[in-house]
Amino acid sequence: MRRPRRNHSAAFKAKVALEAIRGEQPLAELATKFDVHATQIAQWKAELLKGAEAVFDSGKPPPDKAADLNRLHAKIGQLTLENDFLETALTKAGLLSAKR
Repeated sequence: MRRPRRNHSAAFKAKVALEAIRGEQPLAELATKFDVHATQIAQWKAELLKGAEAVFDSGKPPPDKAADLNRLHAKIGQLTLENDFLETALTKAGLLSAKR
């Protein structure tokens, strides 16, 4: 009989993966200890090792996100200029009070 699907917390996965990385016990023993299949432990270990470089990332966004950020900054500048122009034009036309 199959047991229902379980959802493990990120903390639990990290704990199990770190023990697997330490290598003090074989995966089969860890699987018994944590009641998780050895293949699942190997997958979590691989994910942890793959994502480990993010811990030491400089915090800079990837190049494609930097391009989006530059485009957004340019759009903000354009909209600010348009708002200032419209405010001045509406004030001169008497449709907007000078005090805002």
